[in-house]
Amino acid sequence: MRRHQAGSGYLKLPLLAALVLTLSACQEEEQQAASAAKQMPPTGVDVVQLAPQSFELADTLAGRVTAYRVAEIRPQVTGIILKRFFNEGAKVKAGDKLYQIDSTLYEAELSSARAQLAVAEANAYSARLKAERYKELSRTSAISRQDVDDSQASWKQSEAQIKLAEAAVRSAEINLGYTKITAPISGVISRSSITEGALVSAQQEGALTVIRQISPIYVDVQSPAVKVMGMKSSASSLDVSLALQDGSTYSETGKIQFTDVGVDQGTGTVNIRTLFDNKNGLLLPGMFVRANIAHDRVENAILVPQKAVSRNPDSTTTVMVVGADNVVQPRPVVVTRAVGDQWLVSSGLQVGEQVVVAGLQKIQAGATVAPHLINVSAEQ
Repeated sequence: MRRHQAGSGYLKLPLLAALVLTLSACQEEEQQAASAAKQMPPTGVDVVQLAPQSFELADTLAGRVTAYRVAEIRPQVTGIILKRFFNEGAKVKAGDKLYQIDSTLYEAELSSARAQLAVAEANAYSARLKAERYKELSRTSAISRQDVDDSQASWKQSEAQIKLAEAAVRSAEINLGYTKITAPISGVISRSSITEGALVSAQQEGALTVIRQISPIYVDVQSPAVKVMGMKSSASSLDVSLALQDGSTYSETGKIQFTDVGVDQGTGTVNIRTLFDNKNGLLLPGMFVRANIAHDRVENAILVPQKAVSRNPDSTTTVMVVGADNVVQPRPVVVTRAVGDQWLVSSGLQVGEQVVVAGLQKIQAGATVAPHLINVSAEQ
């Protein structure tokens, strides 16, 4: 019995030796891994150093371009169009001749009116001579007082006929002038709705063409009523910039002309009319744009690139801050609004701190990094 127990003890010795060797090997591997980790260089990341900045707060609002002046060209007399004098889509000046209506009938009417004026003047001359003669005869009682009064009345009636004939001549001259259709304003003329040989009439519903003045030009912006209340006092001095439909920025800066006094009940917005010179003619009536109205200036603000900010499932936001020992740690921050491609930070960061903007996927809290300082303006 004792021999058997002693033999089993001898059998356990090789197992213990094997276990000791295994543990020693594991410890060596861990030491080698730790040594290798110490020998690996820190992860390179791009960082920005926070500095106080000043900028203007601006509201981005939807806007639509509207012509400064619009003139719908309609005939004021009836007739056949003989000729068109403009090229469609060209610029015209006020007073330029656009169409010629057949003037034959109106020339005849003017001649008739002038002839009637001549008859009225001749009748008035005869009536005046008769009235003067009767007045002389009445002094010797050669004729009755009634005959004198009748002659005076006839003279006055003939003078009234002259004025009536003169008015008819003036009316005929105006109608003849209306056969030449001219541009009432300067601007860009659209396509013609009629051609030579078409019959047009006064008071017709359809316009022959339309002239739009586009330099200067209006941009009507729809703004929430609450925001309009805040900019009322300084509205006329506020600058307005535009972003076009292709995303590009319009080169000119406009000014606010006025704000409507009523609020649209359906949308709760107020129309703000802005004015641009539009010297290059790039803005066209009907275009949709995005208007940026700068209404306030912020001094000594902290801005951080949007790509540096991570949003957590609980809606909080954090950034990775590089400490003095190049160790990164997450930092909760509060952001209020976007300013271009940056966030305006209200709390959580201080001027001079370094924030990671590139390489976030390669690091974690407590990691040692090799920061590479970049210029924020170069990234925008």
